[in-house]
Amino acid sequence: MKTLDQQTTPEEAARERMKASHALDGDAGRLADLYHGWASAFDLDQGRVGYCGPKIVAELAGAVQTAYLAGERNAIATLDAGCGTGLVGVELERLGFRLIDGFDLSEEMAEKARQTGVYRQARGDVDLNGQLSDYSSASYDLTVCCGVLTLGHVRPDGLRELARVTRPNGFIVASTRKSYVETTSFEDQVLCLQNEGVLIPAQCLRNGRYVAEEDAHYWVFQVPEKVSAPTDKRL
Repeated sequence: MKTLDQQTTPEEAARERMKASHALDGDAGRLADLYHGWASAFDLDQGRVGYCGPKIVAELAGAVQTAYLAGERNAIATLDAGCGTGLVGVELERLGFRLIDGFDLSEEMAEKARQTGVYRQARGDVDLNGQLSDYSSASYDLTVCCGVLTLGHVRPDGLRELARVTRPNGFIVASTRKSYVETTSFEDQVLCLQNEGVLIPAQCLRNGRYVAEEDAHYWVFQVPEKVSAPTDKRL
């Protein structure tokens, strides 16, 4: 009997690893174990499946910065949430961003990101399904999140923490696979966050290229000004 490696092409093996990650239901321990073994082959696998999300997210971030964020691009504080091996960070740096921080659930993936040399810091062992306790509120002008809001990984409510660490009038640029949007009722969750005053959907580019087998939606959210509750001035 042939082994798995003999039966499958590298492209098929890459798709199988990706499919396995989508079946882990956000279990941090199992995801960390999977990426521990995947980190060394991850970038090659993404090339094999035609992954173009990082370039699209980075270029959207560049367009948002040019249109809405004052100041030079190299002075825009940017967070790469779920940075993986640094694919988005490399694209951001190519476009002129310099103040880039990142985090990832997997320490091995974060180490790969650090090796790119484009991050001020890239932390591992950070779970976006929980509170980002090491990150202060309103720390970043721009937050990007690519390939993270996906099946088996981070729930839609992770946007709440991304909005918290992004300053008022700052922006979040994120990708979501179409299957994720449908399975998680993502747009209903976004509406809830909008009604709570957490974020404002500014733009959605639907059915954009992502991987060869599936398209994605690309979202731009703005973090609103926090309005203080009115005080009672009656004597």
